[in-house]
Amino acid sequence: MPTTPHPAARTSAVDTARRPAPAPPRTGALALLSGALLGLFGLLLTLVVLRWGPLLSLDTALAQRLHRTAVTAPAWTHRNRVLSDWVWDPWTMRALLAVAVGLLLRRGERLLAVWVAATALLGTGLQQAVKALVGRARPVWPDPVDSASFAAFPSGHALSAMVAGALILWLLRLRGIPARWRWAAGAVVAISVVGVGFTRVFLGVHWPSDVVGGWLLGGALVAGSVAAYHAYGATGVRPGGAQRTGWRS
Repeated sequence: MPTTPHPAARTSAVDTARRPAPAPPRTGALALLSGALLGLFGLLLTLVVLRWGPLLSLDTALAQRLHRTAVTAPAWTHRNRVLSDWVWDPWTMRALLAVAVGLLLRRGERLLAVWVAATALLGTGLQQAVKALVGRARPVWPDPVDSASFAAFPSGHALSAMVAGALILWLLRLRGIPARWRWAAGAVVAISVVGVGFTRVFLGVHWPSDVVGGWLLGGALVAGSVAAYHAYGATGVRPGGAQRTGWRS
């Protein structure tokens, strides 16, 4: 006598909508990274506020050495000004993210677009708030080759490049861009982040620790934002019951 096959399990759209989203990969690691970077930033901030002697000595020595080169090499100084004031300027970074946000909105990914925009705006707000609270003076030279406004710590150029670059790399991963192109983009981001930090010290408008502070705060912000998105934002339910899960949100 033939056996009757068991009916296949059927999953309704309602069941799918009720099922919790799987934990996104690396969320915990990103949260730990964010906390570690924030802790290092807090330590550096404390040393800057307390005017810790060894840090100030190192800042002064490096800044003086680069400034002497900038004064005696006007062609290099001009190239650095172009890179710092145009290619890697914070407004260039914001424009790049604005394009990314526009593309996300065009694709109907409103949550992700708002998340990216909010992260960038928060970075700018944090940078300005810390600058105002710390009030660190910029380097002063008898023969300056460039000038800048506002307080020194942290570097807005360094923070903006870190935030924009890290967010773009995250979006490329979300879109499933092939690894070779993401590696190429990563190289461009790394050169930009390191390069803009160098230009700010070379042009004599920042201390080295200002640049490191911008990198640390920007990295902590993006790592925390991405972790929060995958932990909370990506578990939302689209109208009609479709669940958003995984990296391709």
